[in-house]
Amino acid sequence: MRITLMVTCLVDGLFPDVGRATVRLLRRLGHDVEVPAEQTCCGQVQINTGYGPSALGVIRHHVAAFAGADVVVAPSASCVGSVRHQHAALARQAGDASLAAEAGALAARTYELSELLVDVIEITDVGAYYPRRVTWHPTCHSLRLLGVGDQPRRLLEAVEGLELVDLPDADHCCGFGGTFSLKNPAVSGAMLEDKLGRIAATGAERCASGDASCLMHIGGGLSRTGSTARPVHLAEILASTR
Repeated sequence: MRITLMVTCLVDGLFPDVGRATVRLLRRLGHDVEVPAEQTCCGQVQINTGYGPSALGVIRHHVAAFAGADVVVAPSASCVGSVRHQHAALARQAGDASLAAEAGALAARTYELSELLVDVIEITDVGAYYPRRVTWHPTCHSLRLLGVGDQPRRLLEAVEGLELVDLPDADHCCGFGGTFSLKNPAVSGAMLEDKLGRIAATGAERCASGDASCLMHIGGGLSRTGSTARPVHLAEILASTR
């Protein structure tokens, strides 16, 4: 299968190892992976902060950058959520039927990493080895926007050496929420404190998730509190071998 990687801004700018891990994993599974150099932001930030009209140009560029892709994958539920649920809708609101049709078609072939592996490629055991005690934080966008179910857990349960422990109240938000954490720092901080306490209760060495944004927020909290636990992206775990 020919797969095109949607890198995402956070992965490109702050967590490049997540992008590399995604490519390494998919190639190890026998798939061709392309990374369009012309891709930029998906426009989620502009849309979510009320700048929808100005995001149309970003959406148009995104559609053009991935026009020839058979399948698109992103190691980010939030960015995939924007592509699926915002792009075509915003184009329709602007009266651009052509862009709406193109964005809708691209959205139909764009997947979050665990969705691609389990639902499209139909694999759960990717041959990974990760000898750590791990807890899983499902992100708000994966749960509530994409409806990702147990795909990540099925992938983690098949990893050799990995001990997966349940995170109490796992479906509670970590408090990041993009600009929510900037506009409401006190509430965001309280939510993060709750999440950190639940991670500590598991005794996990690693807190895994599928969104770099949540891991950035959680990782900052773990570091500031002196925790020995560390954040890790699902792609990094699945790309690890002996």
